[in-house]
Amino acid sequence: MDENKLKKYSNAEQCPVRNVVDRIGDKWSLLVLLLLEEGEVMRFMEIQKTIETISQKMLTVTLKALEADGLVERTVYPQIPPKVEYKLTERGKSLLPHLHGLLTWAVENMNNIRESRKQFAS
Repeated sequence: MDENKLKKYSNAEQCPVRNVVDRIGDKWSLLVLLLLEEGEVMRFMEIQKTIETISQKMLTVTLKALEADGLVERTVYPQIPPKVEYKLTERGKSLLPHLHGLLTWAVENMNNIRESRKQFAS
């Protein structure tokens, strides 16, 4: 195997694959991105109520990470009580076709994957 080809994967900070997949490959980010695609603009509590099993802290962490990568835009309205809305940025929207490909693959292969896991555990 050519070591120069493999070297591009060794530095986590410089490796686009590791860097991006680490961000969107966590338990919640992909789900939040897909939810914002459907909801277009959503408030924090709407997101949390839709994803019933996410804690407030994890949703906050997830949204901040997605915002830091420029995938989600956060808008705060100066009113009492504060109103905060989230929506996908153009960069976030440009990621969606790739996520849809992954989702299609997952749906098509989930039964076989479950069967493989079952056989592996035996």
